[in-house]
Amino acid sequence: MNPPEVKKSIEEEQQQQAKINEVRKLIGPLPEKLAIYSSDAQLARYLRARNWHVKKATKMLKATIKWRATYKPEEIRWEEVANEAETGKIYRTNYVDKLGRTVLIMRPSCQNSKSIKEQIRYLVYCMENAVMNLPPEQETMVWLIDFCGYNLSNISLKVTQETINVLQDHYPERLGLAVLYNPPKFFEPFWKMVKPFLEPKTRKKVKFVYDDEPNTKKIMEEVFNMDELESAFGGNDPTGFDINRYAERMREDDKKMPFLWTKGNAPPETKQVSELLSASLESTILEDSDSDATENEKTDDIPSDSADDEKIDVSPSRGNDSEEAPIDKKIIPENTKAVAGETH
Repeated sequence: MNPPEVKKSIEEEQQQQAKINEVRKLIGPLPEKLAIYSSDAQLARYLRARNWHVKKATKMLKATIKWRATYKPEEIRWEEVANEAETGKIYRTNYVDKLGRTVLIMRPSCQNSKSIKEQIRYLVYCMENAVMNLPPEQETMVWLIDFCGYNLSNISLKVTQETINVLQDHYPERLGLAVLYNPPKFFEPFWKMVKPFLEPKTRKKVKFVYDDEPNTKKIMEEVFNMDELESAFGGNDPTGFDINRYAERMREDDKKMPFLWTKGNAPPETKQVSELLSASLESTILEDSDSDATENEKTDDIPSDSADDEKIDVSPSRGNDSEEAPIDKKIIPENTKAVAGETH
């Protein structure tokens, strides 16, 4: 790296830190139970999700804090969602990928509930558990989505929209890679309907993989240790999902969750926190409506790749597009610096 590049890198880092500090100031003091959201790592995630736009990131983060104060995702326990988990429709593996990222396996054909509320609650539980189990140097996870047995009855736009809203609004920059394994042909039009709801950066992280294509094994080998990967995905481990063993793991993890969020002091009343954040969020929204036009006229100091992302066309179609299937460094994000114990 030559001196001009070094200087530019230092300047960008300083600009980013200034924006992190600005968001922290706009957020204001937080109760201890939510103070984790004032860390540099957390603030940077929300800023990256909004291309380093301070007011948009602040608005997004305040909405998340308000949501957490009322929904209390960190208080969901295994016994409350165990029924949703029985079929193995979502579960965290006992291994990580080659970058050390937590792996969540999803099997939409194993849906066993008609309650959207309970489905989302279980998804949130799984996300909280996955985040808690991320190593200190990682902020993102991998979703391995198995379409075996998937049929038209499994498609629900409402559930999909709710899922997207929760994940994009309250778990930004948590997805490192999503592998869609053997999606059927009829999934293509559904994907075309869903794709516009996804952020460009998220669409870039989605990869379609088919087990009857020659390069499939290579793709999976680049991401996973094949001795750990389940045989259902071409790996060497014949062990499938076992609800009893998984329940034991989750009960043990439930015991760890409070230590991630508390330091021994009781948090303020949730109602007070919620009311405070509601007023703050409303103020932010009003400020944004007055200033967005002015802000949009300015050139952002931090370079953004959003324009490039918009051009990316992630397609599930097969044939000529299969040349784009191999997973390379462009879709496997580099390790990002995270603060130990500062994942939400």
